[in-house]
Amino acid sequence: MATKLLPTIQSPADIKRLGAADLVVLAQEVRDELVRVLSEDNPTSVGGHLGPNLGVVELTIALHRVFSTPKDKFVFDVSHQGYVHKLFTGRRDRFGSIRQYEGLNGFLLRSESPHDCYGAGHAGTALSAALGMAVGRDLRGGDEHVVCVAGDAAFTCGVSYEALNNTAEQTKRMIVVLNDNEWSIAKNVGAMASYFNKIATNPSYAHLHEKASNFVKMIGGQTALDFAHKVEAGVKNLLLPSVIFEELGFRYYGPIDGHDIDLLVQTFEFLKTQNEPVLLHILTQKGRGYGPALEKPDKFHGLGKFEPKTGATKSTTTPTYSELLGRTLSKFAEQNNRLVAITAAMPSGTGLAAFASEHPNRYFDVGIAEEHAALFACGLAVQGFKPFLAIYSTFMQRAYDMIVHDMALQKLNVALCMDRGGLSGDDGPTHHGLFDIGYLRHVPNLVFCTPRDEAEFVDMLWTMNHYTAGPIAIRYPRGVGTGAKPAEQPRLLEIGKSEVVRHGNSQPVRVALFGLGNMCAMAEAAAVLLEARGISVAVINPRWIKPLDTGTLEFYARSAEVLCTFEDHVLHNGYGCAVMEHVAEEFISVPIVRIGWPDEFIEHGSIDILRAKHGLTAEAAVERILALLDADSGRLSGPAVVA
Repeated sequence: MATKLLPTIQSPADIKRLGAADLVVLAQEVRDELVRVLSEDNPTSVGGHLGPNLGVVELTIALHRVFSTPKDKFVFDVSHQGYVHKLFTGRRDRFGSIRQYEGLNGFLLRSESPHDCYGAGHAGTALSAALGMAVGRDLRGGDEHVVCVAGDAAFTCGVSYEALNNTAEQTKRMIVVLNDNEWSIAKNVGAMASYFNKIATNPSYAHLHEKASNFVKMIGGQTALDFAHKVEAGVKNLLLPSVIFEELGFRYYGPIDGHDIDLLVQTFEFLKTQNEPVLLHILTQKGRGYGPALEKPDKFHGLGKFEPKTGATKSTTTPTYSELLGRTLSKFAEQNNRLVAITAAMPSGTGLAAFASEHPNRYFDVGIAEEHAALFACGLAVQGFKPFLAIYSTFMQRAYDMIVHDMALQKLNVALCMDRGGLSGDDGPTHHGLFDIGYLRHVPNLVFCTPRDEAEFVDMLWTMNHYTAGPIAIRYPRGVGTGAKPAEQPRLLEIGKSEVVRHGNSQPVRVALFGLGNMCAMAEAAAVLLEARGISVAVINPRWIKPLDTGTLEFYARSAEVLCTFEDHVLHNGYGCAVMEHVAEEFISVPIVRIGWPDEFIEHGSIDILRAKHGLTAEAAVERILALLDADSGRLSGPAVVA
């Protein structure tokens, strides 16, 4: 049995020592390892971004064959396609821990390896960051190469064009690899996707494989200088020019086969010699080498553990909040012909794929362009439509200016549906939605709610559908909730009115627990623990972050001995802060315990592990509350406010 090559790769230098034929073998071993580690074959697997990484195996091999990190810089857009890079840069022995608590992160992290020069989890960041690195190199007289790897979906992102617009004037040496697989998470949309498709389907491309093979033979055995001259004379004519990139100051090469390692290596060797910004357009297959991923690229973009032979995943009978959003808006749209739905390249992730199938003329996928999506929604609202804009909480950060300057200032009727509000678990700090309360609650003219369960979620969407006084936002968690079944006919909720879930088993109530959104379950669990000690407890489901239910809040602040807030959000400028501010403004003296995330970026891992580590548990809340209560006298022993 032949010796495996992958276990011998301890650093990129080991790739340089392999023979050319070995590189093809290595590529297959890498694909086998990706499937094994992310599937049920790895007992600890939590899944991951399989499809994108299967598509960049040959590209990553070629990059490490030609360049030398960490001196040379690889800047991956989004960086979820960096698994192969991790395997080659000293992390293979820990690769089985990817996306698990205290294991490797699912994206690139500067703190994880010197080979990761830039971390990212959002699209469109790479070109600007790479340009900054190239200019920094030029200013200090360095000679390293800066290579930016961006998928075609990143070119639907406005910030990518801001970088392209500046590159030629600011540096003479930068390599951009346009990895064109026609997919972001879903099928790419828009004029740029059509443009790339026209290039790739040009009749000249039909002969690419034959021409590429002849070209590699032509330059075989040549010196680097001879190679450069022959490429300049040959490959440039072989590959199709792109007017857009040439006009922006890039010398364009492509499209070439992104799975031909020899061709990639030879091309990169040439591009290293160029003293002008260059863009190499490569064509790849998302999910390459694994049948189920090729058949369903959107599913295998990122998924939990799966059965490796068939790619099957375990189904659940309980719909996720995302799925419920799509189904619910589809029903509402049957009655409201002014309702439209918008997503930024996330039809599956946000659940709007269901809406798209039922109401295709009122569904809009704008690509990875959150700022445009928000302004586009504003324009629709001006024309009397009710846009529901579904974007992950962490991605909505990009549209903050539009929310303030366009929606709120003009009181436009846009509904913001912020998926993944709260901890996003295995995806880590780039995807945790832990800041949206802080960046929205102070915006005038905006209403903001969050549901305790799926039934209330549908009621809130119904209320948002009927709200006509300006922008209204909802945050909801990733995955499934409690399984609460929505009513056949949703109800309109009173804006700014909370729900008292538990009134206390005796009077007076000594502790009032305010459990925001999905944290209401934790508040109820804490109430059970406190009542077991003979302490009367009220549990309140706030429902509304803005406006606060000040009446209910003041009632318990004046009558209870301790208040406690629970939120799946950072404590700084969160819901608990809003409670503290109002209580202080009313000069009410009552201790307030706040349960939420600390002032730091939270690592990746399972939600239960991370909550236990950072003190977001019913037991931790009870311990802090008991420290403030004197069970014998009923008097307080502690500070006026407890953070």
